[in-house]
Amino acid sequence: MEHTTQQKQFKKLYLGIELGSTRIKAVLINENHEVLAQGNYDWENQMQDGIWTYSLDMVHTGLQACYHALKENVKTKYGFVLKKLDGMGISAMMHGYLVFDKAGNLLTPFRTWRNTMSETASKQLTELFQYNIPQRWSIAHLYQAILNKEPHVKQIAFQTTLAGYVHYLLTGEKVLGVGEASGMFPIDSSKIDYDEAMVQKFNEKISGEQLPWKLRDIFPKVLNAGDEAGHLTTAGAAFLDVEHDLCADVPLCPPEGDAGTGMVATNSINVGSGNVSAGTSVFAMVVLEKALSRVYEALDMVTTPSGDLVAMVHCNNGTSELNAWANIFSQFLNGMNVKADLDDIYGILFQKALQAELDGGGLIACNYLSGEPITGFTSGVPLFVRKPDGHFTLENFMLTLIYSSLSTLKMGMDILTQKENVKIHQMFGHGGFFKTPLVGQKIMSAIMRAPLSVLETAGEGGAWGCAVLAAYKQQKEAGMSLSNYLQRRVFLNVECNTQMADEALINGFDAFIKDYKKCLIVERTAVKEL
Repeated sequence: MEHTTQQKQFKKLYLGIELGSTRIKAVLINENHEVLAQGNYDWENQMQDGIWTYSLDMVHTGLQACYHALKENVKTKYGFVLKKLDGMGISAMMHGYLVFDKAGNLLTPFRTWRNTMSETASKQLTELFQYNIPQRWSIAHLYQAILNKEPHVKQIAFQTTLAGYVHYLLTGEKVLGVGEASGMFPIDSSKIDYDEAMVQKFNEKISGEQLPWKLRDIFPKVLNAGDEAGHLTTAGAAFLDVEHDLCADVPLCPPEGDAGTGMVATNSINVGSGNVSAGTSVFAMVVLEKALSRVYEALDMVTTPSGDLVAMVHCNNGTSELNAWANIFSQFLNGMNVKADLDDIYGILFQKALQAELDGGGLIACNYLSGEPITGFTSGVPLFVRKPDGHFTLENFMLTLIYSSLSTLKMGMDILTQKENVKIHQMFGHGGFFKTPLVGQKIMSAIMRAPLSVLETAGEGGAWGCAVLAAYKQQKEAGMSLSNYLQRRVFLNVECNTQMADEALINGFDAFIKDYKKCLIVERTAVKEL
């Protein structure tokens, strides 16, 4: 692709855009996978009629604002208007329910992964498939809508995820990367496709509903990493860049979920490796050597972007309550006419946490803002509790909030490591939780009981991982696997900082989580009464 004179200083340009829970992020990289520019747009889900959602108008506005911010960053740093790309990719939070009719009209508001409204469907499908189907999975939402006799079900012509929707908006292609597809429906890794036996079981299950479609009629096609996934259309380019500078015909890689791009961003797609992301939701993923011995409700079975089996512990509630308290401190400082960047506030508070009593000093918090299937909650009420003889200090307060945001994750990981004896050689962390040096790493290492590494690229998160997938599609040699590409072309010379928690911190967290589990009784009462 020929670039304008101003862009010739870069041989290749690849763009990754990820729609996360609280931020849409765009990252532009070169052929060496180095970050050149970024753009961000902050947003937040909304509770409407009892459903956690983002409107499509919010999606459109956020995408356009994020891309505009990227363009401005390019112009400021390099002095040219971004017009041509050599590849791009779309990623987003996984799961959920987006359904459209033949005319492309949205049939019901987007139901995000955060909703816990499909318990009956989840249980019935898990029994039918003998495969764990969490409530947030797309197939659970679809089947629950069928069970509820929702009128729109007969009108469905296309069901997809948020990443799949944006990809379709830009290319007209109804496809998903296999990692993202594995959060819609169980995958047969040997075929890089939906499990056909389970597809047939589902079609038979709903045969009495007299619906005008079968599952494959409405689901996106599954693609492997590096497969052809379409090109940016003229309409797609005009939509994304409202100033109409962006040229069409850019090749896109298969759209992936935030779990898959997180694996890419941390080079953790090989057996025995894993990664953990702590944000609005918290999830850990471990690539398995073999299938688990039985079905566990707390463990999702998904895949890497190249189709290898992965066990995932996914918690709906992560750092939202921690973020809320950080904002309170920010408001206090503003009230004192003290200007402080929120990132600096986080840094100070996280550093304070490592000065705390390692068991939390008798303070307990529950971070449940919404339901949490791992512990059997359909809704949540954030709590903070302290024992009368507890030591109520800022240090203990912050450590308690951080511990709380990770405690449910620990419960899920214990199933994997203790009941299935899965060996974890190393975990990689990524995302904002690990921005403050050492703090997040040490605490997460205590929870995982394994070394926790952060790559110098990890702070870029899934948007960077998505851009790397776009580069892989265009730059891979014939027959080169994604694993080899990452090892040889992306991470060969990337610096890595590894921390292993000492026994005192591990024991401190173990003491805290005993009280945390007891506090869940208080949480159940709060949910019931409040």
